[in-house]
Amino acid sequence: MSQIHTDDDVDRGPAPRFRMPDIYVILFIFTAIAALLTHVIPAGVYDRVTLANGRAAIDPETFRHVTPSPVGFETFMMAIPRGLMDASQVVFFTLIIGGMFMVIRHTGIIDVAVDKLTRRFAGRSVLMIPVLMVTFAVIATLIGTQELALVYVPVILPLMIALRFDSVVAVATALLATTAGFTAGVLNPINTGLGQTIAQLPLYSGVGLRTALLICLVGAAVLYLMRYALMVQADPGRSLMAGDAAEHRKRRVYVHDADQAAMTFSARQKWGGIAVLGFLAVLVWGVLTRGWFMTEMAGLFIIMGITVGLIAGLGAGRICDAFNEGFRDVLVGAMIVGLARAVAVMLEEGQVMDTLVHGLGGMVGGLPSTFSALGMFGAQLGFNFVVPSGSGQALVTMPIMAPLSDLIGVTRQSAVLAYQLGDGLSNILYPTSGYFMATLALAGVGWDRWVRFFLPLFVIWIVIASGFLIYAQMVGWNG
Repeated sequence: MSQIHTDDDVDRGPAPRFRMPDIYVILFIFTAIAALLTHVIPAGVYDRVTLANGRAAIDPETFRHVTPSPVGFETFMMAIPRGLMDASQVVFFTLIIGGMFMVIRHTGIIDVAVDKLTRRFAGRSVLMIPVLMVTFAVIATLIGTQELALVYVPVILPLMIALRFDSVVAVATALLATTAGFTAGVLNPINTGLGQTIAQLPLYSGVGLRTALLICLVGAAVLYLMRYALMVQADPGRSLMAGDAAEHRKRRVYVHDADQAAMTFSARQKWGGIAVLGFLAVLVWGVLTRGWFMTEMAGLFIIMGITVGLIAGLGAGRICDAFNEGFRDVLVGAMIVGLARAVAVMLEEGQVMDTLVHGLGGMVGGLPSTFSALGMFGAQLGFNFVVPSGSGQALVTMPIMAPLSDLIGVTRQSAVLAYQLGDGLSNILYPTSGYFMATLALAGVGWDRWVRFFLPLFVIWIVIASGFLIYAQMVGWNG
């Protein structure tokens, strides 16, 4: 018989002296700090130039200080609404994907599929982790869409709970894999392709070293997550989600006794399942061949939820109710996306974003040549807090870092690698990363719990990244 640990079953020990503030509070404080910085940091701007691909990038020779425009009360008051509007694509994508998966859950298709997979992998459940992670990492390193974690998590969450893991395992399987693949960027057009284009390097050169980096990052993540998953499976009380009421409800729904009768698909559920697979095939086709992103995927998911719901026997009223229930479940995550964007809005309104970039370039240029590549990595790692977009960071920082690398003895290939590592690895640490916070919300995992899980691996990844950059510096790597 399976045992479900309730809040009373778990011995939490003495009450902690410090409780992490709510993520709303943390992000509001960061926004306020950003607004205050506009009163301290001199305003400055770079001119923008249009690249051959139509994107706007800064001209590194044109930095100049301008008349200060510190953020006032009225601008600060509008920070969160502006953040929500700027991040509207991610906000609405989060709401729609939550609604769509709730419709499919109401059809019973997910329950039956999870029951069948749980029985098939009952004796070797931990092997699901490397299989899924390698698949997700390869997709991310080829097409560069970290945001697909938002799609993966609702699909694999019921399965991971049914296999007696927890929500952290589900969200980590998606986030760690997509981040490792995106960061290494073997053929990633978003970071490698754009970075090399700005640095005037042959497109996708340096594949060998980036492939080795991919293997190391994914390998470390798989081993780290498998260790945690086996610990949770052996003793649910050691889960980072122990004592969480929502986690308890998930276990009550998806964890079944081994002797319980196997679930079977009804005829309408079978046709609904086939329709789901068909829509997922259309999704892959659209992303790979049509360049679909969140807006197109959201539109497809609306049609998918309605179509699958009708095929599986849900009436129009039940489909609408399921969409509403899904919207409610992910509403907090959607709001957090807007709060996260508000930090950058303050820095942009105060015209200090370019000043920060100029200052980071100057700091890196002042380091000894031996540590210059690591300095670039650190600068990109810090800047990613305010500009968590990979392409956005490339367009802002690479026009400075590429020519700077020529002056300080770092190859441009190494400069691009430092940008990739600084941007990618911290995308699933900083609460200003909108898609990341939305993914946590879909899984019901608090940012504080995620940080407790991820921080040791983040340090391991930093060590791996530093090793690759030191090697690249030592051999004068230029692809």
